[in-house]
Amino acid sequence: MDQKTHKTPILFLVCCISALGGLLFGFDMAVISGVLPFLQKQFNLTAVQEGWFVSSALIGCIAGVAMSGELSDRFGRKKLLVFSAVLFLIAAVGCTWFTPFSWVVAARILAGVGVGIASNIVPLYISEIAPAKIRGRLVTYYQLAVTLGILIAYLSNAAVLKYSLTATIDPDNVIFHFLFVEQVWRGMFSIGILPALLFIVGLFFIPESPRWLIQKGRHEEGLKLLSDLIGAEEAKKNAANIENNQGTGDGSYKELISPRLRRALLLGLLLPLFSQFSGINAIIYYGPSILNSAGVSLSNSFQSQVIFGLANMLFTLIAVWKVDALGRRPLYLIGTVGATVSLFVTGLCFYTGATNSIFLLIAVLAFLASFAFSIGPLKFVVASEIFPAKIRGRAMALSIMVMWIADTIVGQLTPVFLEELGTAATFWIFAVFCLIAFVTVYLLLPETKGKSLEEIENNWASK
Repeated sequence: MDQKTHKTPILFLVCCISALGGLLFGFDMAVISGVLPFLQKQFNLTAVQEGWFVSSALIGCIAGVAMSGELSDRFGRKKLLVFSAVLFLIAAVGCTWFTPFSWVVAARILAGVGVGIASNIVPLYISEIAPAKIRGRLVTYYQLAVTLGILIAYLSNAAVLKYSLTATIDPDNVIFHFLFVEQVWRGMFSIGILPALLFIVGLFFIPESPRWLIQKGRHEEGLKLLSDLIGAEEAKKNAANIENNQGTGDGSYKELISPRLRRALLLGLLLPLFSQFSGINAIIYYGPSILNSAGVSLSNSFQSQVIFGLANMLFTLIAVWKVDALGRRPLYLIGTVGATVSLFVTGLCFYTGATNSIFLLIAVLAFLASFAFSIGPLKFVVASEIFPAKIRGRAMALSIMVMWIADTIVGQLTPVFLEELGTAATFWIFAVFCLIAFVTVYLLLPETKGKSLEEIENNWASK
């Protein structure tokens, strides 16, 4: 049997199991959109309490990312994945059953820690087990899983809401009635228990990162795992490169600001920053009103969320399809140009009052496409490739932390921009950031497709 034939199914199975962390990431972040109105009504939340509930998960995300880099470099990628899966399960059960509002918030913080860990470790883990020629595609599966999780949250929220409006009391199913009718927000949270359980069970069947094992001196174990995943010939070549690079760098944070890694550090920090300052959250937020203004009839905001969630997932498939054929750099350049133009046109439609124009709908969908096939997923691909092995986990943690901090800043500034500057100017500001992202990628980003992680590391050293 051909080596590629019997290695590929194992590799894809391992990637799919680890990508469940991305699905849970997407689900946990998106389920709030359906939960919040019911939670606010039941607990009579003030604006401050409502804001605290939403932002509590983000605080957990930052904490999770902060701890994940150091711990994964020290104890391994798989242990951190298991830890995040357990946190997802505890959080889902807690949000479903905890009675005091403060305890529900505590569960959301735990969910955020799980999301933070997963957002760093999953793309890192996939990049370390993938063969060079399809590494971009496999890491992009993580972003695809995130968009799938968002879509599942929107669909399950809509389904639970629809059921709650039509269900009758069944004395034989008191608990079910309590979760999905009386306190419907608990039912929305409870859906997350199933993928969390699947993630925990699945992790028992995946190996530790073979590159991490070799880096820690467990050569034979790492080489065998790498051979099982990518084939013996490529595994031996990669293992030799890993051992040859063992003496390169000391693995400290200080190494990141050394001349040879300054460019990599800039890319690792700026790309996630620009991904949030592209305005993706503002587009998603204004999606329902934009669709209605463009003449699309929607019965409620749940349906509009499903439409935009589906579009986001489908457009991400372009990245999965082309990231290893075209490369990271061309996709990034095309995507940032597309996002810049579409955001400018979106702002122009608002500025001229053409909110009923088909051009507005086309511009919004063009932005979603540009973001989904480049700016969104490729920040994870690039960040997982460009850092040296000894500090890869900690460096990626810094990169992903910038993403979450930028997300917080955008969340705080967008309402201010909309109120003080107007909708058109807000979208033009986002367009400027996408233009800056294009210049940054053009000047700094080397092409990494088809190269092993060790070859990329050696390229930084040679420069």
